[in-house]
Amino acid sequence: MALRLSIGQYYPAESPIHRLDPRAKVGCALVAMASTFLIRTPLQLALGVALALALVAATRIPVTKVLESIRPLVTILVLLGLFNLFLVRDGETLFACGPLVIGAEGAWSAVLYSLRLAIAILMGALMMLTTTPTQLTDAFDAALSPLARLGLPAHEIAMVFSLMLRFIPTIADEAQAIADAQRTRGGALGEGSPLHRCHAIAAILVALFASSVRHANDLARALDARCYAGGEGRSHWHPAHMRPRDWAAVATCVACIAAILFAGTL
Repeated sequence: MALRLSIGQYYPAESPIHRLDPRAKVGCALVAMASTFLIRTPLQLALGVALALALVAATRIPVTKVLESIRPLVTILVLLGLFNLFLVRDGETLFACGPLVIGAEGAWSAVLYSLRLAIAILMGALMMLTTTPTQLTDAFDAALSPLARLGLPAHEIAMVFSLMLRFIPTIADEAQAIADAQRTRGGALGEGSPLHRCHAIAAILVALFASSVRHANDLARALDARCYAGGEGRSHWHPAHMRPRDWAAVATCVACIAAILFAGTL
């Protein structure tokens, strides 16, 4: 069965977040994600968690779908929390058993850094779940368009970004199909010695690389057949326009971030 990736997949729904202009949505999401790394106090952390939960409710996406989209990253959060819990030993000792010591600073660091990163990941996941790849490309293109005056191929870079998103599930399906084919030939990844497993992974990577080159070659031929000539003078089928609701969303985002930063001074 083909490998299914849930990270970055668009989820259609009727919500105010889905209807926002992609430029406003992506800009607010990136600024909010960056602001989470300025959280230092429990009050700021509580406000950040409340903001993330409010966004989940506003998107009207099932909670199970949201959790599924960030599930592959939960292991990183758990490991980050454990490292901080056991390696940071400053402050009052909360638990001690031989060489195992848990300090107050370690416990706070485990909670702070794990939740802070979880909030940023959740906001990024919501951005991807509520924005189509085409809308992401348009937003990325709009962000890079001022640099086009300096000679930067903004549209081409945005197109490469769009193709990268488009081919993630395709490459994942190819990888699973190649792994299944190798398994039927006795080259299962989870069997044999470490050297045997490395050989099996190498065989899959070589076949996957060849498949990716074939897809890239087919795509280049398709672009040539359609006389694609880059972004010079190109227009959009659905031009994006900032509406009052988009400006209201930007103002709300700025107000929330300002409140979180102000809470750090209390």
